[in-house]
Amino acid sequence: MFPIRDDIPTKRFPLITVGLISLNTLVYLYQASLGESFAQLVYAMGLIPFEIIHYVDIPPPGPSPIFLTIFTSMFMHGSLVHLLGNMLFLWIFGNNVEDYLGKGNFILFYLLCGIVAALTQVLVNPNSTVPMVGASGAIAGVLGGYLVLYPYAKVTTVFIFGFFIRLVRIPASVVLSFWIIYQFLYGLSSFAARIGEGGVAWFAHIGGFICGFILIRIFKLLKQTN
Repeated sequence: MFPIRDDIPTKRFPLITVGLISLNTLVYLYQASLGESFAQLVYAMGLIPFEIIHYVDIPPPGPSPIFLTIFTSMFMHGSLVHLLGNMLFLWIFGNNVEDYLGKGNFILFYLLCGIVAALTQVLVNPNSTVPMVGASGAIAGVLGGYLVLYPYAKVTTVFIFGFFIRLVRIPASVVLSFWIIYQFLYGLSSFAARIGEGGVAWFAHIGGFICGFILIRIFKLLKQTN
């Protein structure tokens, strides 16, 4: 299943969501312009769990203090496909969460989910020296928040089964539940097989999603009491 749009209209233009998509795109275009130095920038500005745990900067040198890579890594991507997939999910689900929270709260929500996602991956694989980049941890938090806010929204999804391809409208609760279960299954299998040194940061997705699921409830409670 691959979602392409939902049926929840927004009341206000999603300025922060568009801004995040633009910023991520501009950063990737800069990365791509570096040619052979692309990988060097990823190692310098990406999140390396070993660096965070031991507070040491492995060459090439990155930002100081080293924990700033938690933030810089959120706006970098490893490939064009990586970028496009993340930005599509951010656009589909982020605009509605921003519409509910408002601009300032959405920025805070997004960054907190990204931080928790990054730290979850660090704790699960503390000695990894492979850099983690991408907005997917923060976006996973957006998905968790969306699930709480709009579980009955209909999400138009591309359903592919062999040569069978069809557009179907599925409740958001089904799409997002399927997504997080998928993350858990692959995360546990990669952990058990001890192949978590590279590839997809499954536990960052899980940590971000859980953070968003809980955090949006706190924002809802605060909104109701004001």
